[in-house]
Amino acid sequence: WQIIIHGESYKPIVAEAARKAATEIYNRIMVTHLLMDEAKPDRVAGAVGFNVRSGDFYVFRAKAVIVCAGGASHIYKPRSVGEGMGRTWYAPWSSASAYALPILVGAKMTQMAN
Repeated sequence: WQIIIHGESYKPIVAEAARKAATEIYNRIMVTHLLMDEAKPDRVAGAVGFNVRSGDFYVFRAKAVIVCAGGASHIYKPRSVGEGMGRTWYAPWSSASAYALPILVGAKMTQMAN
């Protein structure tokens, strides 16, 4: 919600474009594991997860998978004191799942900003 383009919030703009382009949209799905392709061992073929509200389990098959979950925050104690204590760029609930999901299937993590 923080990125403003021509006075508009970016998230609703991207969400509307996704709604128009997609045949199905799944909200509030917590992806827990990536699925590997049996024919090509170094290729991700999908993901599994569950709906955080209903608990329904989902299996997604895909030709391509993009992990864009989020980095980690509040791992280290900040150097700031007083008013600035606890302020971070990442959201407090960002649990490093964008790092964990690829690592669990053997990805080599390079060019990481944090």
